[in-house]
Amino acid sequence: MESEYNPITGSPPEEVPLKNAPLVRVIIQVRFPVIASIVRRDFIGPFQEAIRATYPILNQEKVMGIVVGPRGGTAAPEETIWRFAEEAGNWRVSLAPNFVALETSSYTSRSDFIGKFKAVAEALNEHIDPRIAARLGMRYIDRITDPNMDDIENLVRKEMLGILSTSMFEHIQHSLSETVFAFPNSDNKLLARWGCVPPKGTVDPNAIEPVDQKSWILDLDMFNDQQRPFDPNALASEAHVFAERLYTFFRWAVKKEFLKRYGGGA
Repeated sequence: MESEYNPITGSPPEEVPLKNAPLVRVIIQVRFPVIASIVRRDFIGPFQEAIRATYPILNQEKVMGIVVGPRGGTAAPEETIWRFAEEAGNWRVSLAPNFVALETSSYTSRSDFIGKFKAVAEALNEHIDPRIAARLGMRYIDRITDPNMDDIENLVRKEMLGILSTSMFEHIQHSLSETVFAFPNSDNKLLARWGCVPPKGTVDPNAIEPVDQKSWILDLDMFNDQQRPFDPNALASEAHVFAERLYTFFRWAVKKEFLKRYGGGA
């Protein structure tokens, strides 16, 4: 009997551009050992100049974290994050003492996104010099809303529906599944979360803005926690592998009707 296609190890499919893709956000982040000087304006100034032609708007944010321990949550030290944004607001670079991230709500192609990421990594390497990449992660978030929510069984495969495929569908407000996949002969992992959230609900307010209707979310996050040199070329190549595999899982999760519905042709 022919074995079922495996999106973790199988060959990536050819890309099908979607004119109306329900892709709400794409994020890539590189973590590195803490560089305390990043909190200073004069220190990050040369990095800003290197990317300012593309991301001219700079804002400084102070973020208060929470550390969860045996006695509950306690406030963590305040963290400075520099946000560099393009004028239209669809692309943003975030720089903190221990990471740099690029995110967009206006994704057009794999090559475009990775090219922009590489440019940011090169600027960081030249002007901040982190030397070590402690973690690389890439995340794609899709969201289905009305009227397609009512036809979701024809859009995604049954393995991704679970209890949503039963007669209880109309009564379900919140239902999420989460799985971590490990890749053979690699330290790469893929965290997949999918399911239904209620109106004004979200599983991550920092990345998925709430909407006024019930929605189905596919949140795919591929990462590698192994320490390696901070090499923009190597990180861009690794990001390409991540993007290709995330797209492979996405294509496994959705049906042909999904591609057609969102502008992928017949």
